[in-house]
Amino acid sequence: MNDRSSLVLDAVLRVFKPAARLLLQNGVSYGAFATALKRIFLAAAQDELKARGMAQTDSALTLLSGVHRRDVRTLLRNAPEDDAAARREPLSMAGEVVARWLSSTPWLGPDGVPRTLSRGAEADSFDELVASVSSDIRPRAVLDELKRLGVAEEDEAGVRLLMASFAPRQGFEEMTWLFADNLHDHLAAAAANLQGQSNFLEQSIHVDEITAASAAALQKAAVAAWKDTFRRYMALAQERFDADAAKAPPEQRDQRARLGMYFFIDKDRENKP
Repeated sequence: MNDRSSLVLDAVLRVFKPAARLLLQNGVSYGAFATALKRIFLAAAQDELKARGMAQTDSALTLLSGVHRRDVRTLLRNAPEDDAAARREPLSMAGEVVARWLSSTPWLGPDGVPRTLSRGAEADSFDELVASVSSDIRPRAVLDELKRLGVAEEDEAGVRLLMASFAPRQGFEEMTWLFADNLHDHLAAAAANLQGQSNFLEQSIHVDEITAASAAALQKAAVAAWKDTFRRYMALAQERFDADAAKAPPEQRDQRARLGMYFFIDKDRENKP
């Protein structure tokens, strides 16, 4: 293994440690993960061969991925049908409704905070908010989904948003989807930058040797910074989405973008005996 390969392997192993703990905490052993990882290496090899303009033969896939040729044939023959898109439709719809609620003037108060919305057909109601995203799904169904995910609540005053962004606190399957989406795109951006393929925004600010009180203050500041960034960025994203939907043909609307922010606190183990 050359120096570049060793450096990349060491870096990925360090990145993977929290994921390994998550797997262990949820009953996934090394053996089960190693077996499942064959499919990931095979899919990555298919993508790489396609990018290189090379034929995706069993031999080429085996040579590039290191997955045994027998396993390559078995995995390709028994590839599962992907029904995740259909199962994720309710989550996608809920996310779009929340995004518009957080960024569009009719559903924001003068202070920029999402308003409590009435139910019914009147102007600027929750039902009208849902209809502005899609007229194919009943507002009641969307509201039930938001309530199930712990994102909204309903009382006599109307429907109230509980989150400053779309971050479900209930529905473990939905939370795993967002977990995977966010980390996938973060890692994809960092990997593309490391390979010199792109120059995506991928920065962080690190400070150590601080007290727990200072860490808590920084976390509070990070949340405030995200709220401000979300408000301004989401307004522009919604504006661009609406403009493209109205003016650009479907074949030109083939791009996606994700902006994220993270904050983490841990013991500074390097400074501990």
